[in-house]
Amino acid sequence: MQGTQTLTLADAVFPRISSDNRALVIARDIALMAGFAAFVAVCAQIQVRLPWTTVPISGQTFAVLVTGASLGAWRGAGSLTLYAIAGMFLLPVFTPKASQVAGAWDLHLILPWRGAEDMLWHLTTGGFIVGFILAAWLVGYLAERGWDRKQWVHVAMLAGNLLVYLPGLLWLGYLIGSDWVAPGGSRPLSEVIAGSSTLDKTLKGGLYPFIVGDLMKLLLASMVLPAAWLVVDKLQGRKRS
Repeated sequence: MQGTQTLTLADAVFPRISSDNRALVIARDIALMAGFAAFVAVCAQIQVRLPWTTVPISGQTFAVLVTGASLGAWRGAGSLTLYAIAGMFLLPVFTPKASQVAGAWDLHLILPWRGAEDMLWHLTTGGFIVGFILAAWLVGYLAERGWDRKQWVHVAMLAGNLLVYLPGLLWLGYLIGSDWVAPGGSRPLSEVIAGSSTLDKTLKGGLYPFIVGDLMKLLLASMVLPAAWLVVDKLQGRKRS
C-alpha cells in the first residue's frame, strides 16, 4: 500500500494550473466537479425499475465511485454535492421518479431524458444521494493514497459502496416506519414495499435487489481506474511507483 499521494487521475489528465491567480485554480476545480456531476446525472438515467420497490437499479453507483477516485476526496464530495443541489433546485438530474410501484419492470436508457428533480426528503432515494457524497469522499481519500492503482482498488470501491447504503437504508427505513406517502402518491410506502416488518421491508426494498448489480458496478469501476492509469502513464511516458 502506498503512502500519501495527492495526484489523482483528473490531475494527471488535466494538470493543475500553476498560477498566482486563485480564481483560475478554483475555476478549474469547479469545472471538473461540474463535469463529473453531469456524468453522474447521465448514469442516473440508465436504470431498471423493479416492480416491488420505489428504489431503482441505476448506473449512479458506478459513476459515484469513478468520480471519487478521479477527483479525490473533497472535489469528489463537492461534485456529488453539486449533483444533489442541482437536482433539488435547478435541473432534472435524479433517476426517473416513481411515486408508486407500477407492478411491472421498466428499463430506461438515458433518452428520452426522464430525470427527476425534488427535495431529497421527498424521495425514497434521498438517503442514497447523501450516501453518494460520503462515498465519493471516502473513495477519493483512498485514491489520493494510491488505492485506485493497485489491488487495493477493490477495497476502496467496496468501502465506498457500503457507505452509500448507510444513510440510504436508514432514510428508507424511516419512511417505511412512519407510513410516509410520496407526493402525488395514494398509498404509504409501507404498503408499497412487501415485507413482514420495517426492517424486512427496508432490506427487501433497498438492499437485497441491488447486491449483485452493485458488485458488478464495483468490479467495473475497479477495472476502469487502474486501466485508465495505465493509459495515462503510457501516454505521458511516466512509470508508476
